[in-house]
Amino acid sequence: MNIAYGIVAGLLALFYFYAGTLKVIRSRDQLRPMMAWVDRIPLPAPRALGAVEILGATGLVLPPLTGIAPSLAAAAAIGLVLLQIGAIAVHLSGRDRRIALNTGLAATAAVTIWLAVRL
Repeated sequence: MNIAYGIVAGLLALFYFYAGTLKVIRSRDQLRPMMAWVDRIPLPAPRALGAVEILGATGLVLPPLTGIAPSLAAAAAIGLVLLQIGAIAVHLSGRDRRIALNTGLAATAAVTIWLAVRL
């Protein structure tokens, strides 16, 4: 079970760390080709979302690795599921029906929750 958690959480953490870093360091013009929704919200919002994604990625990996408060891994995964539910709502409210990635990320984070409670 630990190996399964390590693989799933590690891949999810890599994705969120990368995506979060892009949101934090890139300009609106650089984000627009990948994320059309950035024009509908103020720039500090994607920056904050990026920071949350980086923290979530860290929360998936560090607690199980260090053995300090491993229950935080499940909390981080729950936060990422909630983040994707919000992302799906933003996409649908903007008439953007491309939510397959968000749905897949939410499902993967849900599996991570299930694996984390069994650590």
